[in-house]
Amino acid sequence: MYLLLIVPLLSVSALNLPFKKEIADRIALWWVMALCCLQVLFVFFPKACEVASWHSALISFFGSAPTLDSLARVMFLAIALVAAAALMTARYLLGVGERLFVFCCLTVLAMAGMNGVVLASDLFTLYVFLELTAAASFILIAFERERDGFEGAFKYLMLSALATGMLLTGIGIFALTGEGLSYSQAGITLAVNRESALVWSGVALIVAGLCIKGGLVPFHGWVPDAYSSAPGGAAVLLAGIVTKAAGVYTLIRLVSSVIKVPDIPEQELGVDAAVLTFGTVSLLAGALLALVQSDLRRMLAYSSISQVGYIALGLGAGSFLGLAGAVFHLFNHAVFKSLLFVNAAAVEKETGLRDMNQMGGLSHQMPVTGLTSIIAMLSTAGIPPLSGFWSKLMIVVALWQAGYEWVAAAAVLGSLITLAYFLSLQRRVFYGELLERFAGVREAGVWVVVPAVALAVLTLLLGAIFPWLFNTFLVPVAGFL
Repeated sequence: MYLLLIVPLLSVSALNLPFKKEIADRIALWWVMALCCLQVLFVFFPKACEVASWHSALISFFGSAPTLDSLARVMFLAIALVAAAALMTARYLLGVGERLFVFCCLTVLAMAGMNGVVLASDLFTLYVFLELTAAASFILIAFERERDGFEGAFKYLMLSALATGMLLTGIGIFALTGEGLSYSQAGITLAVNRESALVWSGVALIVAGLCIKGGLVPFHGWVPDAYSSAPGGAAVLLAGIVTKAAGVYTLIRLVSSVIKVPDIPEQELGVDAAVLTFGTVSLLAGALLALVQSDLRRMLAYSSISQVGYIALGLGAGSFLGLAGAVFHLFNHAVFKSLLFVNAAAVEKETGLRDMNQMGGLSHQMPVTGLTSIIAMLSTAGIPPLSGFWSKLMIVVALWQAGYEWVAAAAVLGSLITLAYFLSLQRRVFYGELLERFAGVREAGVWVVVPAVALAVLTLLLGAIFPWLFNTFLVPVAGFL
């Protein structure tokens, strides 16, 4: 598993070796796409990917062998899929050349950071790789060197700096009051100091910092500007996986591995209540704000905030079913949100517009983009039998079983609002009479059509095989945690 961290970092160095720049520009995309494919193969065939000599040497260097648990496999797969979609979108928008080369290097750095977050087993290592991911994300947002990009990157930088301060302060509290910073040692520290207000303030700071990274309300201020101002490929990467790996996944891992290890149900109830509050406010506020948007990408950004709220609700339900639903919705969101941003990049490239009020009838000229957008939107809204329906159903049922009926009702209401704003998007962008100025618009190129179709098929497939998926994959995830 350490190779998932080392190989991307070495790849950046290899791509920048002093050989002909033209060759590097041409091979960079294929090199990074190959890394994504190898990461997918590792998820499904971890034993086959182990080279005995390398495996032993890496274990000796790092001091331990990491465990490939089910949650880590979900994240590694999502990182690889979204990174591949982002790279293909960037190839469509940027062409071949130095700009694509730089984008590929930044994507590899972001992959290394996210893989490191998944591999981390102690709080300080987690912090280091969160910062590596954030650093690559800042540059990707400002990639085009335009005013909006710099503004979006600056807002992300400022709020990320605040999150960093919270995380380091919380980690420092655990370092001062405990014996170590590993997840297991932090859990013991929490158990031993169960009455300490200082330790619980450290927990609160860490949770708040991760909520900023994940874009939960009221820490969401950077999300709409970052997603809407980043270039199309970077927006796919940010919305599809960066905020999930840096914020939501980390929150799931720490809540289940550190905070809920001690047998202190009254404090656990307080943590669950906080996560449920953040999740409920996020899903409703994000959905309502998306409803009034006319900018295509800003609507999708607020939709992301809303969907992250559902993941938080699954975690806050505090049950086996809720946790399984949270993990499943995390993966579903990575798939269908990446698809929506891929299609948004295609629409923006072909029309030169992002204002939905100036569009109309584009499905006549872009049938594949229109059809795959419908699939992604219906899955986001939780329409059966698509994958988003099953993960939302699991979360709602878990909330109801846990006695949070009003929160479950809010989750259902959020899905209705989601359906409303996405129907509005479809009507304004893809349906109705084709406007005369779009008569020359054509379907997006193969570099966007291929990832769009692949992600749409995956959305359909996950919904179709859900019963098998639940028993063989989601049960082990929740059972381990």
